[in-house]
Amino acid sequence: MGAASNPPEGKNALLRGLPSIEQLLRRPSLESRLADLPHARAVAALRLAVERVRARLLAGDARPFEDADVEAALASLAKPNLRPVINATGVVLHTNLGRAPLAPEAVERVAAVARGYSNLEYDLDEGERGSRYAPLVGLLRTLTGAEDALVVNNCAGAVLLVLAALASGRECVVSRGELVEIGGGFRVPDVMRQSGAKLVEVGTTNRTRRADYANALGPDTGLIVKVHRSNFALVGFTEEAPLSELTELGRARGVPVFQDLGSGALVPLIGPGLTPEPTVGHAVTAGADVVAFSGDKLLGGPQAGVIVGRKDLLQRIKSHPLTRALRVDKMTVAALEATLELYRDGRPEAVPTQSLLVQEPAVLSARAGRLLGLLTARGVEARVVSVDGQVGGGAMPLARLPSYACSLTVEAPEVFLEHLRGGEVPVIGRIADGEVVLDVRCLSEEDLGLVAQSVAAARSGSQP
Repeated sequence: MGAASNPPEGKNALLRGLPSIEQLLRRPSLESRLADLPHARAVAALRLAVERVRARLLAGDARPFEDADVEAALASLAKPNLRPVINATGVVLHTNLGRAPLAPEAVERVAAVARGYSNLEYDLDEGERGSRYAPLVGLLRTLTGAEDALVVNNCAGAVLLVLAALASGRECVVSRGELVEIGGGFRVPDVMRQSGAKLVEVGTTNRTRRADYANALGPDTGLIVKVHRSNFALVGFTEEAPLSELTELGRARGVPVFQDLGSGALVPLIGPGLTPEPTVGHAVTAGADVVAFSGDKLLGGPQAGVIVGRKDLLQRIKSHPLTRALRVDKMTVAALEATLELYRDGRPEAVPTQSLLVQEPAVLSARAGRLLGLLTARGVEARVVSVDGQVGGGAMPLARLPSYACSLTVEAPEVFLEHLRGGEVPVIGRIADGEVVLDVRCLSEEDLGLVAQSVAAARSGSQP
């Protein structure tokens, strides 16, 4: 058994014959190519090349080490691992592609504070230490109607912090139908247990009434928790207690109500294919004592978890040790402040997420036509098709956004998409019914030319 698992002797010989880094540094054919590089980069490239060839040999590819492998490694190191891509999937808040694109105002604000020093925790008026959250609290109070606010690294962190600060060692009452799993396999019950809170499930998966919560409240109850099902929907024979009923119950029994709102809409979103989404302001008006929501979903800002609510409860949350561990940096503060200012100024349409979601089908059809024209001019056969896009990011699961795309019939769709991803500016598309589909919803006018160029290069089997 052990002998069968070993590489064949020929493969072993090739593996033993792989050059050392020192040998490659002295190889005449590489000497001039590596001479102008920093020594550390040259060594890193050679190590990468050798590791790639080793993996190639182990996979059964008998091609020996060549100078071209070094060139390929150098090209890889010249490209940053995190770089811009073109989103032709039709998913606006694509988690794998970084979710919400920032408004130009937010990008400029980030650049301004990133290139030098800032008054992140310095009060310019008083000339002494200040709060990094000060630029955000006033804006969030104005936009949500809450008494106080705090921002942490993401919404899962916000939920963990709220539960740890307000209900550690105590019971949290939550509907069985709201015990959701978020991205990456993380589940609300697990987050609750990690906080030290004791989970008390009430109702059934599809029906939970106010009486179910009332019957579960007792002297050990720390919070009533309501979780917005932002990444899935229950349909059919269902019932749930409205937030207003829970806050009325909480006040009568002296138990705070915590709403995990998830997707974080600050204003109503109205557009083709969109479904109703509760706003943060509505949750505050309905009486929620604490509300948590995401900064990089429907709000359209940077990754962040926002907590708003009663001042006395927010003070307890702010003073919890986890707040320090979950705090945001200066670039998040800058981007979120600039994004919130657009809402304050009555300009939500200037937030890319907002504008991308509410586009009219006629606008998208015309854009797809322009992309088709650019493809045709490059000898690429394609056709415009109607498609359904998605909000993404675990928001509005029932929404189907009417959109248009250019569809291409190719022999090997997966290989074709690989070529598109390998371009100087990677293009991310999808496959539907055996064809490559490039949805134009998230494409700018500048993107259209780049996509057409990448498609033409992929057609010829080369890269732009």
